[in-house]
Amino acid sequence: MHLSEHEGIEGNTFVVTGGLGFVGAALCLELVRRGAAEVRSLDPRPASSWSIQLRKARVECIQGDVSRKKDVEKALRGADCVFHLASYGMSGKEMLQAGRTDEVNINGTCNMLDVCHEFGIKRLVYVSTYNVVFGGKEIVNGNESLPYFPIDEHVDPYGRSKSIAEQLVLKSNGRPSKKKDGCLYTCAVRPAAIYGPGEERHFPRIISLAKLGLALFKVGSPSVKTDWVYVENLVLALILASMGLLDDIPGREGHPVAAGQPYFISDGSPINTFEFIMKPLFQSLDYGWPRLTLGVHPALLMARIFWVIYTLLYPWLNRRWLPQPLLLPAEVYKIGVTHYFSIVKARQELGYVPIVSPQEGLNATISYWMERKRKELDGPTIFTWLFSILGMTILFCAAYVPPVGPFAWTRAIGLFFFRSVWTLRLVFNVSAALHVSESIYAWYLSRRIDPANSKGWFWQTLALGIFSLRFLLKRG
Repeated sequence: MHLSEHEGIEGNTFVVTGGLGFVGAALCLELVRRGAAEVRSLDPRPASSWSIQLRKARVECIQGDVSRKKDVEKALRGADCVFHLASYGMSGKEMLQAGRTDEVNINGTCNMLDVCHEFGIKRLVYVSTYNVVFGGKEIVNGNESLPYFPIDEHVDPYGRSKSIAEQLVLKSNGRPSKKKDGCLYTCAVRPAAIYGPGEERHFPRIISLAKLGLALFKVGSPSVKTDWVYVENLVLALILASMGLLDDIPGREGHPVAAGQPYFISDGSPINTFEFIMKPLFQSLDYGWPRLTLGVHPALLMARIFWVIYTLLYPWLNRRWLPQPLLLPAEVYKIGVTHYFSIVKARQELGYVPIVSPQEGLNATISYWMERKRKELDGPTIFTWLFSILGMTILFCAAYVPPVGPFAWTRAIGLFFFRSVWTLRLVFNVSAALHVSESIYAWYLSRRIDPANSKGWFWQTLALGIFSLRFLLKRG
């Protein structure tokens, strides 16, 4: 399929669900650039890091939830084409919230299909996932002829719900409109793991673990290969898919090439996630690279333990104080088992050719995270925090708290090293004075070289002393 870059876009109205997200925002901006008459974003969040950019581009940002039909009707009225990106449960704590995952991914998709049918919307592009056919068994250069992975064998609610939703979307292809002539044409785009500057689901979690020193191991052998897709390549594929649903292309009138079809989308270059993405990223950010490698089975055992623990903590999963789990079973399969797919069908039917190479995409991603690190408060690993905080606490207890009950052992440890209570108190007072003086110096220095984080540098250095100050000095 070879059309102009504005075919089916100029003068039309588009709705992007999940439009305040990483891919959704990029898609909205590209639609505006290509001449769309109106672009609307439907997202439950009131704002995101892309909100300002979207509003400058005159994208209408509608706050609403796809699981509420009234919100969907508000957003879709008068639309010509819908990109359904909104989803829930892809990673982290969200993966354990089965009820909300089904509500958004299945019920929300049903609402989208019903409203498209009622309003006479002709095109719906659904963003699916590799997980509709992958569930932990190796796939080498797979294609769209592969059967769906059995619904009852999915290890997480996300893969199961997305599989159900995709099948609903594709079976709705050709459904006659309720009030207008014509029918609804649908297709599904199955993207690989998505990366690029500003990606908000996986990379922030990985970088946070690395910063804390908790990226302790790799999963799977170096021979494991998986697909990735750069955000600009995915946006191109989505737009081409929308063009593939046009029913007025000369020679194919009434028979859109993409109608009822799924497409795997990637950069077309399967790689080992750890060696070709994570390792360069960690090294560029000066974070420690894990030397320990876990096989899939030990990693699965660990992931299932986290699954059980976080399931018991279900009532508090949405609380910010509860950290993300280190690893969950579906994530072990994603990074530890080879699975990559051919993009030949998308190339032949949609004309999809990746416009950004994997190396260019990785360089842009690394540059983004290096710049982000320079703007944020930097600091030591969690082990340094524990050493400093616990060390000062034990030293204070040994020096000043009467050796009664549980405090007797702190006094005993202190006397073992320093011989007398007087020496203990001297060491603690000197240490505390150093922490205070270092924090004051950090505050003055940071006001000159990093004013946006000066308060953070003060409090962090007050707690950690030289362990924090050395990062500030390095930045300066």
